[in-house]
Amino acid sequence: MVEIDLDTKIKFLHGFSHKTRIQILDCIKEKEKTVSQIVNDLQGNQSNISQHLACLKGCGLIVGRQDGKFVYYRVRNQLVHDLLTMFDVVLEDVQNDVACCEQYID
Repeated sequence: MVEIDLDTKIKFLHGFSHKTRIQILDCIKEKEKTVSQIVNDLQGNQSNISQHLACLKGCGLIVGRQDGKFVYYRVRNQLVHDLLTMFDVVLEDVQNDVACCEQYID
């Protein structure tokens, strides 16, 4: 297995470190969507969502597909999809501990 640089790991994990980015990943986990569809689903604003999409793309978690004037976003591949599913599986087990964690800084 190839050893990954610590800074690269941190940049990758940064993609998961904001509520809006997690909402976006959940929103497009099963089906690709345009920015407008994501904004509508999340009841967010387009500028904010676009910034978070750029972060997710930069972290390698999502890709965009141009179709005419629209860009459709989806999770990068099955590995990312599986990772998102695994987060939910692990959280089912540890959610009470996480909910009580006093170390969380917003």
